[in-house]
Amino acid sequence: MISKTLFLLLGSICLIATPTTYAQRLPDDTTAPIKVATPHAQNIYGSIVRIEAATQVPNYREPWKAGQFSGGIGTGFIIGHNRFLTNAHVVSNARRLLITKHGSPQKHPAKIIHIAHDCDLALLEVEDFSPFEGLKPLEIGLMPKLETQVRVIGYPVGGNRISVTRGVVSRIDFNSYSHTRSDQHLVVQIDAAINPGNSGGPVLQNGQVVGVAFQGLRSADNTGYMIPPPVIKRFLKDIEDGSYDKYVDLGITEFAMFNPAMRKKFGLGRTTPGVLVASVTPDGPCDGVLLANDILIAINGKAVDAAGNILIGGEKVNMNEVVERKFSGDLIKLDIIRDGKKLNKTATLKPFPPIQMYAVQYGVQPRFTTFSGLVFQPLDRNLYAAHSFSNTRVRRIFAHYIDEGIFKEREDVVILTRILEDPVNTHVSGHVGTAIESINGVKINNLKQIHELLQPNKIPKFFVIKCEGIERPIIIPGENAAEASKRTQMNYGISLSHRL
Repeated sequence: MISKTLFLLLGSICLIATPTTYAQRLPDDTTAPIKVATPHAQNIYGSIVRIEAATQVPNYREPWKAGQFSGGIGTGFIIGHNRFLTNAHVVSNARRLLITKHGSPQKHPAKIIHIAHDCDLALLEVEDFSPFEGLKPLEIGLMPKLETQVRVIGYPVGGNRISVTRGVVSRIDFNSYSHTRSDQHLVVQIDAAINPGNSGGPVLQNGQVVGVAFQGLRSADNTGYMIPPPVIKRFLKDIEDGSYDKYVDLGITEFAMFNPAMRKKFGLGRTTPGVLVASVTPDGPCDGVLLANDILIAINGKAVDAAGNILIGGEKVNMNEVVERKFSGDLIKLDIIRDGKKLNKTATLKPFPPIQMYAVQYGVQPRFTTFSGLVFQPLDRNLYAAHSFSNTRVRRIFAHYIDEGIFKEREDVVILTRILEDPVNTHVSGHVGTAIESINGVKINNLKQIHELLQPNKIPKFFVIKCEGIERPIIIPGENAAEASKRTQMNYGISLSHRL
């Protein structure tokens, strides 16, 4: 489940370090463990590894530069032959990965096989698995129960050797995953310290993995979170065909039905289940299936209460958890009340690429193009964070890109992010940080279009660049544009003029 508003609410959470049809689906209650192998208790530590990552973070302020190098430590564990499970954030933007076996000083080069940023999981392999032969893969177990004890094992800061902490499962919730700043999935809270370096390590109960440690809470002591078995199993199931297809969701915004006046308005009794469908995402899975002001009372036969919760595996969880365990192409049954009448509807789940506007992107270089000292970049979460745009139009476009269907007309919202001073662009002020509306009268749809309009076969007398909300356009003489582009690239050390 992904929400575009979550990026405003995540200050207290920190990181600790083509549609497919499937023959087998995950059941809604996910009761069966994935049996990779049964580990011997004394060999558990040997199956847990230390991961060193040398990373390179892209530069969204100067996108022609390579980016800043950094590094970090995380944890992983063996789940099969040459298969190491860890967090996506441990290995994101990695240029080199090294895995160290417990009790050994030797570092083994590794690479990413699959990575799922939306649920913060990744699968690695080493170049030579022979040093790890004989180690028992860990088994993914069942969902832990409240008040039961678990062990968190990993390589946190404070030392170089393996560390073990114990805690109790204190909460099972549907909450934010801070890696992308926009996704929500099932999480399990434990009262054990999860520190930098613990990320990607197994959380064990009775010798089985019941979670992957992944984030902690800054504002509380000994409060950590782990990714539970249903999310892990979905990731492993998704990649069985050789690719990761990402999560799907209903594409609706729901509103709890606690208010007595609201319940009376929609004809609901005191105990009638259901939540209000506040809005339906354009072109989403439920577009044309559900309408605003419908009352959603059940999903796949599971009753939705007034808070938007359903019962799965004996626990009340957010209703989106039913959809969380489905895949692209799956059908979902929806029971609703519309204008006082009960109706049965069916929606086909599918990916929704425009929602990536709100997710932090990893493993990709920023797109841009330059022209006579002007730098143009497409708006996304990475760019927004790098530039902290103050222009109210840009902020509004970003906030309503999905719910107002802006994505239908504008594949990219292109922003003028910098003006590198040059004689050809002097006395241009107030335009930086605004969205490009048109070039020579042509309405802008994406970055590639801007690049083509500014590099035409026939050079116009003037390039007229109109920015949204600014009456005075930017005017660049056509005969001077090419020379100005070369001059600014040389003066500002721009080795690459564009990346589309």
